Amino acid sequence: GLGGCVLTLMEYGFVDFIISTGANLYHDMHHALAMSLHRGDFRTDDTQLQEEGVIRIYDILFEDKVLLDTDAFVREALKSLPNHPISTSELHHHLGTQLLQAGVKPEYSVLAQAAAWNVPIYTSSPGDSSIGMNVARNALDGSLLTLDPLADVNETTAIVHHATRNGVIILGGGSPKNFYLQTQPQLWEVLGIQKGGHDYFIQITADAPHWGGLSGATPSEAVSWGKIKPEQLRDTVVVYGDSTIALPLLTAYTVSKAQPRPRKELFLQRKALLKELHSAYETGKLSRP
Repeated sequence: GLGGCVLTLMEYGFVDFIISTGANLYHDMHHALAMSLHRGDFRTDDTQLQEEGVIRIYDILFEDKVLLDTDAFVREALKSLPNHPISTSELHHHLGTQLLQAGVKPEYSVLAQAAAWNVPIYTSSPGDSSIGMNVARNALDGSLLTLDPLADVNETTAIVHHATRNGVIILGGGSPKNFYLQTQPQLWEVLGIQKGGHDYFIQITADAPHWGGLSGATPSEAVSWGKIKPEQLRDTVVVYGDSTIALPLLTAYTVSKAQPRPRKELFLQRKALLKELHSAYETGKLSRP
C-alpha cells in the first residue's frame, strides 16, 4: 500500500488534511493492530478462498477473523464517542487516538499518526465501508451517534477558504477527488464567496477521460466548474500510471529536495475556521440576493 508514503509526507508537514475512502481507513487499522496480511495472487480461486474463510483484495489475502476483530475494535471505540451526530474528521481522530493507546504498532497506521499530528481525515461516503457499517449497527442498538456529511462539507470548505493557496494530490479519483475539488464551487456557487479556484492540481490515475467518468476527468474540465484557476491550468499535472509506483517516487523526491515544514494541525483549528467561514458567508449576504 501507500501508507508509508502518506506517513512520511505527514511527518514532514507536507499534508494538511486527507480525504479518503472509508475502506482505505478501515484496512489501515489492521497494521496498527498487528494483524496478519499476506501477499497472494489475484488469480487464486475465490470460491476456494471463501470456503476457507480467506478474504482477497487483489493480491492481498487475510483471514476473515481480521475483519471480525477489527469490527470489534471499532465498536468498542464507538462507545466513548458522544451520542449525537459528528463529522467524519471527529470519528477518524477518535479511532486514531484509540489506536495510539491500544494498538501494537500505531506507527504503521495513517489513522493513528494523523491523530497524533492533528491532521484531519475525511471520507466523502462514510456509509460505504466497514467503519460506517459498524456505526450503522450501533444505531440499531439505539445509539444516536451518526456521521454528518454536511459537517464535512463545511469543515473542508472552511479549510480551503482560510488558506492563501490550495492544492491537491489525487491518487486514483472517485468520490474523494470531487469532495476536495467541490470546495471551490461551494464557495462561489453556493455561498457567494469568490476564491477563484484551486492553485495546484496533481493527479495520478489509471483512468482515461474519454470514458466520461469522474476519475478520468481532466483539470481542464475542472476549470469550467471554477474548481481550478484558469491561469494555473498550464501547471496542472496528470500522470497516467500506477499510484503505487508514482507516489513513492514523488515522496522520495519531495523529502530529498524540500525541508520539513511546521505541521498546521488543522484538526485543532476546525471551530475557528468554521466561524471564519460563517462570518464571510453572512457578510456576503449583504451584497447578493
